[in-house]
Amino acid sequence: MSQITTHVLDTTRGKPTKGLPITLFAQTGDSWQQLATGITNTDGRVADLLADDVVLAAGIYRMHFATKPYFASNNETGFYPYVDIVFELDDVSHNSASHYHIPLLLTAFGYSTYRGS
Repeated sequence: MSQITTHVLDTTRGKPTKGLPITLFAQTGDSWQQLATGITNTDGRVADLLADDVVLAAGIYRMHFATKPYFASNNETGFYPYVDIVFELDDVSHNSASHYHIPLLLTAFGYSTYRGS
């Protein structure tokens, strides 16, 4: 299983978001390095964002959810053209067995996230 997973739900429709582009970045100094990309499936998930054998180092990461194309595909105008969730993996809680789930609950005019399990 990918060390980083996500699940995106459209809470207005009460359904998973299908076709939402997601990009994972790592912070390197003052810039961001792209690590992986994917598009949510019919369950609102990206099954293999990272290869199973990829283990991320401690650091700051960002998941970029391109919400504008998703809303446009549903003939809807959203207030947020994208959502960036920035999170930190530290040396204390980080080990090769750690799994991080970053869910996104989305509407056209708001969003919520939390550290999932």
